[in-house]
Amino acid sequence: MMLSLYWDDIEDLVDILADGISNNFEDIKFIHGLSRGGLIPAVMLSHKLKIPMTTTPSEFNRSQVLIVDDIADSGHTLDSWSEYPTAVLHYKPHTSKVIPTIWAIKHETDDWIVYPWEHPEAVKIQDYKLEE
Repeated sequence: MMLSLYWDDIEDLVDILADGISNNFEDIKFIHGLSRGGLIPAVMLSHKLKIPMTTTPSEFNRSQVLIVDDIADSGHTLDSWSEYPTAVLHYKPHTSKVIPTIWAIKHETDDWIVYPWEHPEAVKIQDYKLEE
């Protein structure tokens, strides 16, 4: 099954993350969005929290850089960022090998989530599998 989200949904999810981040992560000084899915929510969080984006997270103290992705589905993408705080819009605890530091929604079904920046007929595959 497929779950299509709209921009209003994303704004609500970013608001949830922003509240959680501002209330619990005062050390965050930079935001880094993972390509592809994390770029848009990262920019939205950067604007909302007035925290600058960085393309070079390794140049800063790990506790000061929030790594953002759209979803922790398999957890593969976030796995290499385990030493950083991480934030996702959706966390699938039953499939992800990584528990993000913070998430907006725990998504406990196998529905394929289609974000508004994706084409609904795009290939349903995790980004990391496209790189092989």
